[in-house]
Amino acid sequence: MKKTGLFLLTTILLLACSDNAKQMVRPNDRSAFVTLTDAVPDAILEIRYFSTYNFVGTRIDGYEEPTALLTKQAADSLQAVSQEVMKMGYRLKIYDAYRPQKAVDHFVRWSKDPNDSLMKRFFYPQLEKSVLFPQRYIMEKSGHTRGSTVDLTLFDMNTEKEVDMGGTFDWFGIESHPDFGGNPDTFEYTPNDSITEQQFQNRMLLRRVMLKHGFKPMDTEWWHFTLANEPFPDTYFTFPVKQIKKQ
Repeated sequence: MKKTGLFLLTTILLLACSDNAKQMVRPNDRSAFVTLTDAVPDAILEIRYFSTYNFVGTRIDGYEEPTALLTKQAADSLQAVSQEVMKMGYRLKIYDAYRPQKAVDHFVRWSKDPNDSLMKRFFYPQLEKSVLFPQRYIMEKSGHTRGSTVDLTLFDMNTEKEVDMGGTFDWFGIESHPDFGGNPDTFEYTPNDSITEQQFQNRMLLRRVMLKHGFKPMDTEWWHFTLANEPFPDTYFTFPVKQIKKQ
């Protein structure tokens, strides 16, 4: 009994130390991250927040280079996703991955300026900026900032075009919800006038492969996935987006 009790105590202490280690990661420490294309060399990058084609209309703070970063664990899982979809004739196209807290703060400032509606007709024509936070299109703390979340789609190598998902990245509206047009748990399509069965099944193809390799979806964005067993669930990182040299 004494040995059993000692074993249990040791196990609890080790688990506690592990949790503390996660919490003690410095927000400016990028040593656990990699450049996404080093892990997934076939990925196509279109980093929207480095460009001006995004819902704000300017380059977002913290994006110093048009690249994508992820934790090593998330990058390894995404590599498995890439290998599988490549066999189907697709490549992954990445819109965003790690997002520094500075960028999220930029979104917050933008949301509080009612006069700045430069990109409204492209990304949120049916909504007012005042509802973007309540409806969770923007949040003051983003999963992206923890480093294991990625926004992506599929690129068809035969047509050399993005796969038609029946909607675009960062569209603020119910049309972006995974359950728009069907059941994302059973992958069954519901006939409607807004999204075709093929478009819905294209979304489900991406969803199936991401789930298979350890990612979990978001209920408001078909393109958004987070590693289920993310290594830093409580750390919001602050370092900028720029290339990380291979070790």
